[in-house]
Amino acid sequence: MYPFNVRVYGLLINDQNEVLISDEQEYGIRFTKFPGGGLEFGEGLIDGLKREFMEECNVEVDVTGHFYTTDFFVKSAFNDSQVISIYYRVKNTAGLNLNIKTLVFDFDGDGDVLQSFRWVKITDLQPEDFLFPIDQHVVKLLKNSL
Repeated sequence: MYPFNVRVYGLLINDQNEVLISDEQEYGIRFTKFPGGGLEFGEGLIDGLKREFMEECNVEVDVTGHFYTTDFFVKSAFNDSQVISIYYRVKNTAGLNLNIKTLVFDFDGDGDVLQSFRWVKITDLQPEDFLFPIDQHVVKLLKNSL
């Protein structure tokens, strides 16, 4: 049996053509990713994405369109599952009340799980700034979509 790990992420782009990214530390690993995360059992993709944005960013979002679904094999960095990630374009339905940082991994406080957010111009995104191969691929696609 091969377990699957279904993930859902949102591309929130502001009027300055910047995308919201999340710097995180978990399991002793630092990584940069797009907001979102794992789908819970019994949850649909859109509901999971909306839940993830509420949990991570405390903001409601509307999904404006599908952007990309993983079309190559990726083994999870954290366990033996196969990762399938779905990316959507999203818009926030109210103001974004986040402590936006400018430095990478500029966390407030200590702990096992840390997170901070940055706006990055899409033209400045670099695949190598992201740890996970699917995110690296999405960065290339996003830059090519301009």
